[in-house]
Amino acid sequence: MTQSSIWQDKVAIVTGGSSGIGRAAALELAELGAKVLITGRNMERLSSVAELSSSIEGLQIDSADPDSAEQIVSKAMALWGRIDLVVNNSGAGHPMPLEAYDPAAIVNMSEVNIVAPSLLVKASFEALKESRGAIVNITTAVSQNAAPMVAHYGATKAALEYLTRSWAVELASHGIRVNAIAPGPVKSGALTGMMGLPPEMAAQIEQQEAEQVPLERRGTPEDILPWILRLGSSANEWLTGQVIVVDGGWSQRV
Repeated sequence: MTQSSIWQDKVAIVTGGSSGIGRAAALELAELGAKVLITGRNMERLSSVAELSSSIEGLQIDSADPDSAEQIVSKAMALWGRIDLVVNNSGAGHPMPLEAYDPAAIVNMSEVNIVAPSLLVKASFEALKESRGAIVNITTAVSQNAAPMVAHYGATKAALEYLTRSWAVELASHGIRVNAIAPGPVKSGALTGMMGLPPEMAAQIEQQEAEQVPLERRGTPEDILPWILRLGSSANEWLTGQVIVVDGGWSQRV
């Protein structure tokens, strides 16, 4: 089967689909024939992506809202009547030294990185069971090593990796495959967007990270995209419960 035949008329949900990895995934899935619902908090950004393809619909919603999962699934089902792939791509991160720990920031990371994917998996279960679909969780290579300043970001994403393995076992009898991708330093705008760093600081960190990557460059959303397609594809019949680290060797550095 070709990629286009695999994805023709399939339906995907991509949270955090207005930029970076989520945007790239949505555009490629639409190009291959899928219908895609993207979510995010900024309607202007969502619209700018949806305008690029008639197969993409945007839904302005905050993943931290516990009611968001049911709204997302209801929207996808109302539009297209099925769900074949859920990409839990939304993420929250807040750099904090220990002396500046902020309870609200820690709660927000937990809500977006752990609670939101959990509720979306729950809400989409019946539709995914019907389609024998797939779930792809986007975590981070940060969780592979100790990570001062971003400890709670790494910890909540590590929790999502554990959930990935648990859901894979729990949902296997229903034909639903669950895997995760742990990207390394990727040019996605996350440092200034999700992390909220000033542009100057973000540029400095980007340069430092690029120098740490054995393959000598930061990644791009396009480096992650093939793995989303592969893990989410109906042609992937016997791979589940895996966390694939895609980071140019970054997490293997001494």
